[in-house]
Amino acid sequence: MGNLIDGKIIAEKIKEEVKKEIEHLKSKGIIPKLIAVSLGENPASMVYMNQQKKNCEKIGINYEILSLSENIDESGIIENIDRLNKNQEVSGIILQLPLPKGVDTRKVQSKISPEKDVEGVNPTNMGWIVYGKPFVGPCTALAVKEIINYLGIDLYGKEVVMVGHSDIVGKPVALLLVDKFATTTICHIGTSDAGKLEEHVKRAEILIVAVGKANLIPGDWIREGAIVIDVGINKVGDKIVGDVEFEKAKEKASWITPVPGGVGPITTAILLRNTVLLTKLQKGV
Repeated sequence: MGNLIDGKIIAEKIKEEVKKEIEHLKSKGIIPKLIAVSLGENPASMVYMNQQKKNCEKIGINYEILSLSENIDESGIIENIDRLNKNQEVSGIILQLPLPKGVDTRKVQSKISPEKDVEGVNPTNMGWIVYGKPFVGPCTALAVKEIINYLGIDLYGKEVVMVGHSDIVGKPVALLLVDKFATTTICHIGTSDAGKLEEHVKRAEILIVAVGKANLIPGDWIREGAIVIDVGINKVGDKIVGDVEFEKAKEKASWITPVPGGVGPITTAILLRNTVLLTKLQKGV
């Protein structure tokens, strides 16, 4: 039976390091300030932002929400982001998704200053991942890498399968791992439609799944002794489940992340770390 990867333990370790950095900043009169840009009244976003606020306040980061009308157009969103970019009191900017229909999400994300881009979505910060030198990057992708580091795994030559090819998880995870000479395969809807997803999953020594479809990966597909990192968060009835059929998968995996309690807490901790790193960059500390 697989060992559970307790994301809370890894997250707490990161938060302790971040706390020390914040104490150092405060000794110099610097207090990090994170602004979440939110459009309209999205209940899921409000829950997420409240969690962010709680985590920020616990370690000494000021957190504010800039609420914009859901009817605001693309140029209006960009004007507000530009204003935050120029505000020297603002250390970091989060853009809550989804954006209204007709708004080009990538274009808006590209307008966040790379030095205030705590989610690592600006093309400049994405580009540093390609170079293998990410200063900050997408929080969930870095959380996956943090888990692998925590387990002390040498990625050299390992068969890694990444199911999902999103801009903020699948693609950056693949780049981060291939930089360590893992043999990385990215699977997506095309792989599934071609009927080849099972064969890729079955050979994975490290399997990462980030699709957002409950129990997409059957437990009996898991290779014996594989490491399984499940990024998916799905509501099924009154339960939260991942993208991997957990109960069966844990019988075959050597290590596996639970959902919830696996990748999620680490992602939040990375957001806090990114905020502090960018604050130090801005202030020349």
